[in-house]
Amino acid sequence: MTYSKHILLILLTLILANSAQAAKHKIGILVYDGVLSSDITAPIEVFGAATKKAWLSDYEVVLIATNKQHYITTEEGLSLKVKTSIHDSLKLDVLLLPSAYDMSSLLKNHELISFIQKQAKHTKWLASNCSGALLLAESGVLNGLKATTWAGGEAEMQADYPLVKVQIDQNVVVDQNIITSNGSVVSYQAALILLEKLSTKAFSDEIADAIQWSRLKNAF
Repeated sequence: MTYSKHILLILLTLILANSAQAAKHKIGILVYDGVLSSDITAPIEVFGAATKKAWLSDYEVVLIATNKQHYITTEEGLSLKVKTSIHDSLKLDVLLLPSAYDMSSLLKNHELISFIQKQAKHTKWLASNCSGALLLAESGVLNGLKATTWAGGEAEMQADYPLVKVQIDQNVVVDQNIITSNGSVVSYQAALILLEKLSTKAFSDEIADAIQWSRLKNAF
């Protein structure tokens, strides 16, 4: 092998290695018009900070729309650009489902429920904030498991989904590979617990310090 061919082989090997390293694990967050802002901004902030660190640098956060739209507007008027939808071919490591004040149209969206069921077969973790748990229940993945929803909505969820073991007065519930939470500010707590499951408690604590969550937690 000539010297130039040897150098070329080394360069190609490095390119292939870098391409492999560039492959990302994906944390998908469902978004749609009318979604509650804190349900999505909390995990975006937590994992946005985490993916800048070496430990989770091979993860990326992707926003997934329920239809093929480029922008969504939250309940509070925040506009977000979205590049993917449930109609795209996605293989996620984590799928997180947020909430809205009115979940009826989402629960009747058969394509969305089918998307959740398909993703549940291979995701490492499923998660929900607030009434996003209803989507997990509707898809059947919570049957026989403990879960929670928005504070005050537990009895209604239990009545609608009797196969789910709905927990009361618990901020966050973890059962097998599914995390459910009350949502709103608790979405930060849930995201940090999910981060701990994907990494270590020490790393989760580091990110909690970085986003000032620890100061809030220790203030009470």
